[in-house]
Amino acid sequence: MTPRRLLALTTLALATAVLPTTPAYAGDGDVVRRGGCSGATSWKLKASPEDSRIEVEAEVDSNVNGQSWKWRLKHNGDVTARGTGTTKAPSGSFEVRRVVVDLDGTDTLVFRAKNPATDEICRGVVKF
Repeated sequence: MTPRRLLALTTLALATAVLPTTPAYAGDGDVVRRGGCSGATSWKLKASPEDSRIEVEAEVDSNVNGQSWKWRLKHNGDVTARGTGTTKAPSGSFEVRRVVVDLDGTDTLVFRAKNPATDEICRGVVKF
């Protein structure tokens, strides 16, 4: 790795570590959150209305192809799905999509992914 690339990755990691994970609202009732992981990886979590249910999309982007990540999705504190994702070209990312029941009141969705090879952890929360 060149010194210039290392500096760029270090700067990106530091910038994402200090930025708050602010919500961004998309059209049609979507709620989107983004943030940095414990290393240089970033995550995105989106909740959208879908036929009286909630579509949840999570993305982990490490910019490295072939990484294996263990992930889980919690809905109001209970694990609703889990699995393994592998980052793929061209962006070095993987995505998880699930549709869950829209419970009464505010639903809290928590996505967590861990790279067992590096112990890097990504964690995102969205309220819908």
